[in-house]
Amino acid sequence: MTEKILSRHVREGALEKGAEVGIRIDHCLTQDSTGTMAWLEFESLGLERVKAELVVSYCDHTSLGFKGESTDDHIFLQTIASHYGAKFSKNGNGVCHQLHYERFAIPGKTLLGSDSHTPTAGGLGMLGIGAGGMDVAVAAGGGLFHLTVPKVMQIVLTGKLPPGVAAKDVALEILRRISVKGGVGYFIEFAGPGVKTLSVPQRATITNMCTETGATSSIFPSDGVTAKFLKMQGRKKDWAELSPDDGANYDEPLEIDLAGVKPLVAMPGMPDNVYEIEEVLGTKIDQVYIGSCTNGSYYDMKVAAEMLKGKHVCTDIDVIVSPGSRQAWEMLMEDGSFLALTKAGVRMIEPGCNACIGIGFVPGHGHLSLRTVNRNWKGRGGSKFGKIALCSPQVAAASALVGKIADPCELPGVKVKVDHLTVDDYLILEPAGERVEIRRGPNIVPLEPQKPLSSVLEGEVLIKLGDGISTDAILPAGPLTQHLRSNLPEIAKFTFYYEDKDFAARAQEKNGGFIVGGDNYGQGSSREHAALAPWQLGIKAVFAKSYARIHRANLINVGIIPFLCDTDRLEVGDQLHLDVSKLSGDLVLINKTKDDKLKVHHDLSPREVEMVKAGGLLAYTAQQK
Repeated sequence: MTEKILSRHVREGALEKGAEVGIRIDHCLTQDSTGTMAWLEFESLGLERVKAELVVSYCDHTSLGFKGESTDDHIFLQTIASHYGAKFSKNGNGVCHQLHYERFAIPGKTLLGSDSHTPTAGGLGMLGIGAGGMDVAVAAGGGLFHLTVPKVMQIVLTGKLPPGVAAKDVALEILRRISVKGGVGYFIEFAGPGVKTLSVPQRATITNMCTETGATSSIFPSDGVTAKFLKMQGRKKDWAELSPDDGANYDEPLEIDLAGVKPLVAMPGMPDNVYEIEEVLGTKIDQVYIGSCTNGSYYDMKVAAEMLKGKHVCTDIDVIVSPGSRQAWEMLMEDGSFLALTKAGVRMIEPGCNACIGIGFVPGHGHLSLRTVNRNWKGRGGSKFGKIALCSPQVAAASALVGKIADPCELPGVKVKVDHLTVDDYLILEPAGERVEIRRGPNIVPLEPQKPLSSVLEGEVLIKLGDGISTDAILPAGPLTQHLRSNLPEIAKFTFYYEDKDFAARAQEKNGGFIVGGDNYGQGSSREHAALAPWQLGIKAVFAKSYARIHRANLINVGIIPFLCDTDRLEVGDQLHLDVSKLSGDLVLINKTKDDKLKVHHDLSPREVEMVKAGGLLAYTAQQK
């Protein structure tokens, strides 16, 4: 399926595994956490209008407007989208990924989003890929998106989920089997007779969570189930069949019998820290959160409402429900579920990202929050002192009743059938064009120009980190920084805030330097600020054993070279010298402090080499005009 879609979109290069290709992008999405910078980057391209088939600017991450700077960003995003020809989804309308598959996604087309969970659209047969804001800005302007053609993993689903077991458990089972690194370098395609037993929202839950495996994207076939969902959305004309050819070759097979999947919980630390429910049964919890782009569908909300209907949640804990879209919100109003949840003692909050990224409902010191979100590493949710466990809405609802992790299979089963959906696009605004004045608050700071690469890189190792460092660790999300996404000089002060609070000050004092990481450096969010902030502080290069795909691309986009090497011999304080006048083959890194030499290399394509030489993607794009 992925090869079929790519073959229709490749405009540069050959569609061969491991080769770099440039593809045409049909749809682009931004959100208010990454979008302000993405639109500033688009503006720097000097274009009069977006050129992609559809561009949507969503407000969902800071929709509660807890700081005036966030409200300024929202006004900027609304006016700049309208000015350049993009649709705009207002605060309260819902989370970008759920909204996009509900209202815009089209099977067989491509979507590039400035958010790592853009593959959620794969639940409807659209090839969604997460990227940094610069890549999205270029694609919105009609430019190509470049990627290394991944291998393809086929996950064959058989059987049918038993009562009390959810699509989220399937996603956690995949993570348990292949880990947070098992999807790196792959597209994931789903097939088999079990596929037709899953609704589009259930499929979207799985493609959303496959992001946590490191996969470039994941996708389900577009079939009769997809057609039915699009008909309920009033978008029957958008349906197109999509399936792999008979006998298609795959690089990695995996089979999951849905009938054998059990309720699972990912305990704090990593999304692949997965346990069967029996192993964690009775663990005390302090909070339950049901919602997010992973489990915010009307189906998920309705299941939780039916499980809690006529009962009361445990008063020792807080229970929060946040539908993923205004459509789901209105459906809960119409069928009485909203009142049922309220009477059960649940706190209902408007559609948005909210607690998932630490905007409200931040866990207390040492508190365990049981959530239907997709990430649970340290610092996620707004505090490095809180703990997050991941689960399905069924496990969350069962646990909410007793204040401890509970097994939904021990409760009477509930059946939910969705045969119609309310369509209300009032909060999706059409663009008005150039006559709209772009409104900018004082916190919105334009990017500095990208400068060509120096022939020699010199400086000090400012920090050394272990394996699996996430973009949240590089630059925290949540209340610390969310209102500063459009102000790079200010947000850069929080670089490595949880790891080393003095890092930013030290980097400024030393006039930049180097970062040393381990394996899978930069995993997680597509947050390009995790590359932009070090760039703002003068970081000249990163040395690591391996990189997460999106963060690697973001580093290159800002002109920081992601070098590969054995980092064990590098320490904080080492003074390094590297001649980069020739970026080919192995380079010799001179450690002046230890009088040592270390071989380093890079895996940049010829195009990426030219990008870093120019100073980054924006400077490179300007040169191509």
